[in-house]
Amino acid sequence: MVEIELDGKKVEVPPGSMVMHAAEKAGTYIPHFCYHKKLSIAANCRMCLVDVEKAPKPMPACATPVTQGMIVRTQSDKAVKAQKSVMEFLLINHPLDCPICDQGGECQLQDLAVGYGGSGSRYEEEKRVVFHKNVGPLISMEEMSRCIHCTRCVRFGQEVAGVMELGMIHRGEHSEITTVVGDTVDSELSGNMIDICPVGALTSKPFRYSARTWELSRRKSVSPHDSTGANLIVQVKNNSVMRVLPLENEAVNECWIADRDRFSYEALSSDDRLTAPMLKQGGEWKTVDWQTALEYVANGLRQVKAEHGANAIGVLASPHSTLEELALAGALVRGLGSQNIDARLRQADFANTAPAGSARWLGLPVAALSTLQRVLVVGSNLRKDHPLFAQRIRQAQRKGAQVHVLNAVAQDWAMPLKNVVLADSAVWVSALAGIAAAVAAEKGVAAPANAEVSDAHRAVAKSLLGGEQKAILLGNAAAHHAKASSLLALANWIAEQTGASVGYLGEAANTVGAQLVGALPGPGGLDAGRMLGGALKAAILLHTEPAQDSAAGAAGLDKAGMVVTLSAFKANLDVSDVLLPVAPFTETSGSFVNAEGRLQSFHAVVRPLGETRPAWKVLRVLGNLLELPGFDADSSQAVLAAALPGVASGALVDAARLNNASTAAIDLAPATGATPCVASIYQLDGLVRRATSLQLTADARSNASAAEGATA
Repeated sequence: MVEIELDGKKVEVPPGSMVMHAAEKAGTYIPHFCYHKKLSIAANCRMCLVDVEKAPKPMPACATPVTQGMIVRTQSDKAVKAQKSVMEFLLINHPLDCPICDQGGECQLQDLAVGYGGSGSRYEEEKRVVFHKNVGPLISMEEMSRCIHCTRCVRFGQEVAGVMELGMIHRGEHSEITTVVGDTVDSELSGNMIDICPVGALTSKPFRYSARTWELSRRKSVSPHDSTGANLIVQVKNNSVMRVLPLENEAVNECWIADRDRFSYEALSSDDRLTAPMLKQGGEWKTVDWQTALEYVANGLRQVKAEHGANAIGVLASPHSTLEELALAGALVRGLGSQNIDARLRQADFANTAPAGSARWLGLPVAALSTLQRVLVVGSNLRKDHPLFAQRIRQAQRKGAQVHVLNAVAQDWAMPLKNVVLADSAVWVSALAGIAAAVAAEKGVAAPANAEVSDAHRAVAKSLLGGEQKAILLGNAAAHHAKASSLLALANWIAEQTGASVGYLGEAANTVGAQLVGALPGPGGLDAGRMLGGALKAAILLHTEPAQDSAAGAAGLDKAGMVVTLSAFKANLDVSDVLLPVAPFTETSGSFVNAEGRLQSFHAVVRPLGETRPAWKVLRVLGNLLELPGFDADSSQAVLAAALPGVASGALVDAARLNNASTAAIDLAPATGATPCVASIYQLDGLVRRATSLQLTADARSNASAAEGATA
C-alpha cells in the first residue's frame, strides 16, 4: 500500500492508484466531469486540478499516480483558483440555457458552477453553435452546443457497450461529438450515455420536456425483463411513470441498465392497456364489474371440472410473473385437483427439469462473470439476450479472458471471440460432444460420446483446460432446444474435466423463481407443450400471450371451452373468453429471483390504473370463491413467506436448491422439428412489445423484417 497525505489526513491506497481514488477512499470530493469510476481515465476536462506539493503547477487528480509520502491539497488557494479558471473556460461557449434545459436540477455543470463559477463572464465574443443530430428514437442530441467534450459517452461505447458509435471530430472550438456519417446509436445499452453525460447534451428522447426533475418522486424497483434482475429507480409524477433509471448495485447491475429496462415504461400508458374486466358475449367484448367476471370464471372452472375432470384445467404462466403470482396460480390449479401449470412456455425438452423444489441457475454469482478467464457460451445471442451479462463478460475479455461460442449463426457480440464453432441447431449435441471428445483426448480419458473432432473443437478444449475461473453458459436457445437434456449432460461432463462451472443464462426475470415455487407440472400433470396442443378445456393465461411467448403458439387453445387471460393489456382477444386487468410490475408488490438465485422484492410505485388489480389479489379472491384452502394471505409478503420461507430480499436462495446436475443420456441423433424458440430483444414480453420507442430501434426493425421474410 502507498500512504499519502490528503488535506492533512493520511490515506493508504494500492500502488498504481490515482489521487482521485485516494480522495474517494478518504471521503473527500474533488470536482470533476470527465472522470467516471467505470471508465478509463481521459483527463481532458481538467476540473479536478489539485495542489500537489513540489509540483510546479496544479495536477489533475484523476490522472496523477500516488507516490509514497505525496502531499495533496484539494482546497488550497492554488487548487481552487485553478478549478475556477477551468470552470470559466467551460462556460465561455456554454449556451447557459438552464431554464429550458432538460438536465436542469441534475446537471453536474450547473451544480459545480455554483461553487466554482464566477458572477460574470469576461468573454464577449459570439458563442459557438453545434448543430443537432438525429441518432435514433432513444437519445436526443438536440442541444450539442452544451457539450463540454468530457468524452464519457465515447468511452462508454468503446469500453462498456463494446461499440464506438460516438466519437469526437475536429479540433479546438470546432470539436464536436458525433456519429460516423450520420449513423444512429443502436447499442442495446445506449441509454446509459444519458445518465453519464454531465451536462444536457445527451438527454432521453421519450422523456424530453415531459417533467422537471424536482417534480418527480423516486421509488425503487426491479426489472421484470431478463434474468439479471437489474435494480431500478422509477420516477413518478401524478401517478404516472415518467422515467426509469439505474439503481447502483455492484453485485447485480453495477450502475448500468439495458435499454429495455429503461424505456419499456412507455407501454404502461399505451392505448393497449386493459383497465376493466371484460367478457366475450355473442362474439363481442363487453365491460363488466369484477364480481361478475370472477364469478363467471369460478363457475366456469367448476363446470369444466364436473364435466371433464380436473385434469382438463391448466395454467400457462409467464416466467416474468412475480413469485407471489406464480405461487398462488399453482395453489389454485392444484386446489382444483389438477397438476397442470407450467412457466416453460418456449421450452421443447420438458424432461430437462431440476429435482422438485430446486432450480436450474447461472452456476456462479453475476459479479463473477467479470472475472472469468475462460467462457464457453452455447446457444445464445449473448449481447441481445442478456445485455448486462454480455457487458460483464466483455470486461472479463478486456482483462484477457478467452470467450468461445457454439451457435447456429455468427453474430456480432461487440467483443473479440477466441473461437466460434458454427453448427446447425439440430446438431448442437454432436458439436458439443466434439468439444467433449477433444477434452477427453487432451486428458487421456474416455469421451462421454463418440463424435467427430475438428480443429475448432480442439482449440476450445485446450483453452478450457487452461486458466482458473471458467464457466460453460447455456443460453436461451440451448435451454429451449429439443435436446436440452443432452446439452446439459455434455456441459456437465466438460465442466467436471476442466474445472468450470455450468449454468443457464436464464430467459426471464423469474425463470429461476418459477422453478423454486413449483410453477411446473406435478405428477401426472401436462407440460406447456401439451396444454397448448389442445389438451385443455379451461385455460388460465397469466401475463402471457402464447402466440408470441410460446413454442407451440395459441392455436390449440381454440379447443378449450373457457380461456381466461390475466394481463395488463388487451391480449389474446381471439382465443380468450374473459379478460381480467392485472397490474404490471409498477403497480403491484412482488418478488423476482434472478439467474444467480438472488431474491429481490419490490413495492408498487404507482396506484393501479383504472380497475386494474394486482394479480396475486385476483388469484386469492378466485381461490376464495372456489372455497379452496390456503388463500387467506393479506399481503404479497405473506404469500412470499409461505412460498419461499426464510429468504430475505436481496439474499441468495440456499445453494442446495440451485441444481444444474443431470443424469440424462447423451443422444447424438440430430434434433427434429423447429429451431429453438427464442424471443428477439424487443419481443421478449408484453411490456417491451408495446414500448413505442423500443419498437422504432434498429434492432426491432431488423427483427420485424426478418420475421416478415420468414413468413413470406
